[in-house]
Amino acid sequence: MSLIEAILLGIIQGLTEFLPVSSSGHLELAKFFLGDDSVPKESLIFDVVLHSATALSTIVIFWKDILKIFRGLMSTTMNEEKRFALFVVVSMIPAAAIGVLFDDLIEAMFNKQVLLVGLMLIVTGLLLFLADRAKKTDKKLTFSTALIIGISQAIAILPGISRSGATISTSVLLGIDKETAAKFSFLMVIPLIFGKMAKDMMSGDLDIAGDKTGIYIAGFVAAFIMGLLACKLMINLVKKSKLVYFSIYCFIVGPAAILLWWFL
Repeated sequence: MSLIEAILLGIIQGLTEFLPVSSSGHLELAKFFLGDDSVPKESLIFDVVLHSATALSTIVIFWKDILKIFRGLMSTTMNEEKRFALFVVVSMIPAAAIGVLFDDLIEAMFNKQVLLVGLMLIVTGLLLFLADRAKKTDKKLTFSTALIIGISQAIAILPGISRSGATISTSVLLGIDKETAAKFSFLMVIPLIFGKMAKDMMSGDLDIAGDKTGIYIAGFVAAFIMGLLACKLMINLVKKSKLVYFSIYCFIVGPAAILLWWFL
């Protein structure tokens, strides 16, 4: 992987992490068409680095909300901050369990699985199409809805299923307020990403070779900067119920990826 390719992948990650079109799916498509010859483990490590960059951009934008979560966890009384913090914890359980139990299988998925990405983008498009037509979205989060949203996040481990698209769509279809749905979607993934990094560091799986450090840093910076822009854009779009445009995009890119895979 060259420096230019790393920056390009970082830009793609930064844009698509928050836009509901699957960042992991777009990264796999980009690697395929760029001819990236990384082995699955190296490919997944680079993806983790890029996801940590967008997680950092989320922290920068939502630092006040994150402080509220910490205050909620430390609080001895059951107030709104405490409840929201516990909702985040509950939402993490499904994805954390999948990550621990099926780590090797997940790694194998991140190896230019273009057909899988194409099919899952179509599923993402369907979710967004349904969510865009949801009318009543004024309910509050509960422990049961937080768990259901967490399950949708676990399913979104599949490349091509948009994590933000799946969690926001699930939230909206459950009747959750749209702005709350967007914020919760972006906040609930932060502990998982940094937890994944900590696990890989302790196990030695996140061992970045010295000759690739510059490439990883370039990708990280590009993803972080684009993530800042895309996060704010996505919140405004969710408020205005513009998910259908991303649905159309997924319905175009998904079949196109399948056709290209078939002929190439």
